[in-house]
This record gives sequence, structure tokens and C-alpha cells, in this order.
Amino acid sequence: MNVFTNNAIQILEDRYLLKDKNGVLIETPDELLRRVATHVSSCEHHQKKHYKQRFYELLSSLKFLPNSPTLMNAGCENGQLSACFVLPIEDSLDSIFTTLKNAALIHQSGGGTGFNFSKLRPKDDIVSSTSGTTSGPVAFMKIYDAATEYVKQGGKRRGANMGILNINHPDIEEFISCKSSKKAIENFNISVGITDDFMKAVKHNKDWHLVNPRTKDVSKTLPAKQLWKSIVEEAWRTGDPGLIFLDTINTSNPTPKLGNIQSTNPCGEVPLLDFESCNLGSINLSKMILHNKGQLQIDWEELSKTVQLSIRFLDNIITLNHYLLPDIKSITTANRKIGLGVMGWAELLMLLDIPYASTKAIALGEDVMKFIKAESYKASKLLAEERSTFPNWNNSFYFPDNKLRNATCNSIAPTGTISVIANTSYSIEPLFALAFKRVGILGNKTQTEINTVFLQKMKTLNLWTNELKNKVFETGSIKNASSVPEHIKSIFQTSLDIHWSFHLLHQKAFQKHTDNAVSKTINLPEDVTVDDVSKIFFTAWQYELKGITIYRYGSRDHQVLQKCSLNNTKDC
Repeated sequence: MNVFTNNAIQILEDRYLLKDKNGVLIETPDELLRRVATHVSSCEHHQKKHYKQRFYELLSSLKFLPNSPTLMNAGCENGQLSACFVLPIEDSLDSIFTTLKNAALIHQSGGGTGFNFSKLRPKDDIVSSTSGTTSGPVAFMKIYDAATEYVKQGGKRRGANMGILNINHPDIEEFISCKSSKKAIENFNISVGITDDFMKAVKHNKDWHLVNPRTKDVSKTLPAKQLWKSIVEEAWRTGDPGLIFLDTINTSNPTPKLGNIQSTNPCGEVPLLDFESCNLGSINLSKMILHNKGQLQIDWEELSKTVQLSIRFLDNIITLNHYLLPDIKSITTANRKIGLGVMGWAELLMLLDIPYASTKAIALGEDVMKFIKAESYKASKLLAEERSTFPNWNNSFYFPDNKLRNATCNSIAPTGTISVIANTSYSIEPLFALAFKRVGILGNKTQTEINTVFLQKMKTLNLWTNELKNKVFETGSIKNASSVPEHIKSIFQTSLDIHWSFHLLHQKAFQKHTDNAVSKTINLPEDVTVDDVSKIFFTAWQYELKGITIYRYGSRDHQVLQKCSLNNTKDC
């Protein structure tokens, strides 16, 4: 079998393939896929061989890949297969450090963790048992960050965290700027927990109260716009914080009787209750193509089959998973949340000759995700008939008419590493560049890549000359290539050349038919203004997105994707 690129094989060998106690590889990429397919089919009662073969074909065709912990750990002793966890933090040292221990175990197994620190009393508040004062949420975040640094995920990668503090917490100003130092809290994405009331206060220029979570007393009042300005300026400067829209998230919480959702996984695509975990997987849209009378079209029949099988695959993981804590097992198996998403969206558009920055692309995105959600729910309904509904179904908003196996079915994850393995574009993002360096994904190694769909198209159109090749390798773009017609340039526009309004519209289109959330970074050029960031954040709330993250190119010293010359590293 030879379906993987050299870059994919390099990642598989470094992180995913099994090794003996001396670190010597004892598994090939094909054996990895067979190991995963064998394990995930092992809970099938009647057609084990049938599904083992179908799962293997699904994976080996690169039409679908599950999240990294499943690829790493399926079929291994005590294999922990989930990527996403949320852990609660109560206002006591016992809770803070018990959760830290649990997070370390999760990171060691390959998972990522999300926390909301808003229950912790603010800095310098009293500690009655000692007559001392507390350090506050940000200080404890730094302890979590340091611990994460030293607990490598299964010996393969460092852990990832989401840290959230609600907008009414007295320490919110310190939190907003806690990553202003470029080396601070490096193992956390941070987001402010935003409410509709706060956004209305910003809109109408009203005051905002900060409330001590211990006493429920107002500790400070300030203009809402002052806080908003701090958030926007810090995001412009460093890329953090992002925003999590808590009211929007809880409007679509499928199990409101079990409590409000207060946090998400590290990249924001899965809002979860305390102790919940979720299993993710992504369909490679660039493979959902057929030729019809010389034209490329979406293969809706193949997409339907892929969704149906992928939902079954993800549901099986919940049954087979090794749960690190009884609390995680209890709520995860009671709600059976899964998140089937997509990758290769930008490549699909390129194959269909549709510019990412177009209303046609937005409309197609909504159609594609609407179809995927409908097929996902159809598959979950069939599983409910075969295996029963999820145990909390009668406490969900699906009860009594919509019998489903899973409380959620869809989520748009970043698909960072699995996109490289599948040799396609990340998630629903446009291409970062037509050729780029990927730095730091494998320790100190650097990978270079040129997009294969672009390369093939240029060769087919007889446009691939040495001059164009040099330009692409120098800049990662063809926007200044005089030899390329404008309509071709529009199809291959890269992330930093696409106006932020189209980034947001794509996120809106996919969020409309995604029951979890959409992880998307609005990549912005260096010269974007603070006012632009304010507009992006406010528009995201108006679009009813569940979260929003921006990244202004160059705002951090180290970034994974770099558009600098592939022939010259001096600017990297």
C-alpha cells in the first residue's frame, strides 16, 4: 500500500506507528490502519468481519480519519481514544490539584483538556481557613501550564488546554493580558466567556459589573467598552484571547436538564459538560468527487455512504474506549457525543473551480454541511434502533420524537495532523499558502509542501513554468503572477489574501448545520487594524457563532505555518 506522502509517513513514523521498548518501529502505516479497523469493529456482534473490512477500506482510502488518539492507541492495552475533555475546577485547593492530576493523565494518554476557571475566587481574596489571601485563577493557570509542559502526550506530543474565564470575573483584566508575554502560558489557548448581556452592554455603551464568585458581591464597575477594547487590542497583538459565546452555546445544549455548558475542548469545536469527553473524525471532502461528462462534481452518494459508516465508527469508539476516570465514563457513555466533521474543503472548491471568497462557495458550504448533518442524524437514528438511544435521551431536547444514538453528531475540528496524513487542506480553512513550510509539528523538523491540486491544475493549463514555480516557492502565492489569468488567481487565493468577511461567512455557513461548534482561525495579514478585529468579533456574535479566534500574521515569534521562501530560511 502506498497512499501516503513522504510528509505523512514522516509524521506517522514519529508519532503514530507502534514502537518496541527501544523505540524501534514495529508497525507499517498499513498495519496501523488494520490495527485501528480491527479494534473499532471488535464490538460488532453479528458482522465483525464485514465491518473490519469496511472500516479498513474507509481509512485506507483516506476518505475519513479519526482523531489522533484513536490512530495512536486503538488496539493497544488500555487504549484511550478520545481527543476532547472538559474538567471542572471548584473553588478549593483539593479540587484545583485533583483536576490538575486528572488533566495530566489525560494529556499522557493523548487527549486535550478544557477548563473554566470562573468559580475560583479572585486574586487577593481571603482564604478563611488560613486568614491568608488567594493567588487567583491566572496564577493557577500558570501552574497547569507548567505541568502540561512536562507531561508529554503518550511520549508523542505535548498536551493542549483551553482556559476560559467569564467576562464578569474580577480578574478578567489580568486574564485578558496573561499571554501578552510571548513565552507566557504557551500550552493554553485562552478565551473569554462572553454573554449576550455583555455584548449588549458594549453595543449600548453601558457599565459592566465584575462579581466575586465567592461572595456574589460586585467588586468593580467599569465601562463594557473598556473591557472590549482590552480584549480586541490584546487579540490583535498576540492572537489571544479568543471569545466563547456561552449563551449561544447553551441555546443548543442538547441536555439542558444536566446543567449549563461552561467550557470547550482546546480548539473550541466541542462544548462539553463537566467530565464529558468526545470522539472526533473528519471526512476528506477532496475525495468526494466524481467525473460527469468531463466535469467534476460532488459525489453525494459516496458522501452519504461515508457519513453513515463514519458515524458507526465513532459510536463504536465510545463503547470500546478505555476511560481514565469513572466520572468521565459515566457522562460520556450516558450522552454518547461524537463529532463528525470535514477536511479538504478548500481543495474541493479548487477542484470545482469555485473561489473560496465567493457567494457560490458559501452557498455550497451550507448545502454540504446540511447534507452531512442530515445523513449523520439518519445514521444515529438507525443505530438507536439497533442499539438503543443514548441513556440521557429522555433528558434531552430530542425527547420524545427524535430517537438518536448520540446527543451530538457533528463538529468541525482543525484537523491539523490528520490533514497532513490525508494529504489535504485543513478543515474548512482556505489554503494558508500554495507552498509553505510547516515548522515545529515534529519537534525541530521542518516540512515543505506544495499543494498538489494547485500543481496539477497549473500543469493541465500549461501554466507551470520555472518562473511561476520560483514565484510560488518564494511567496506562496500567485496573486502577482502576470502569466496567470485573473479568474484562475481567484480560485487559488490564499488565506491572508481573503477578506475576513468571507472567513466569517464560511464559519457561519458550517455552524448553521453543526450541532457542536466550528473551530476556525480567521487568519489576518500583518497590516489589519484593531478596529477590524473589533468588527470581526462583534460580527461573530451577530452571526450566532459559538466561538471566534483570530490570528494576525507574525504576531507571535513561533508559528507552525510560515509563508516565507522555501529556498531561503533567513526570514523564518
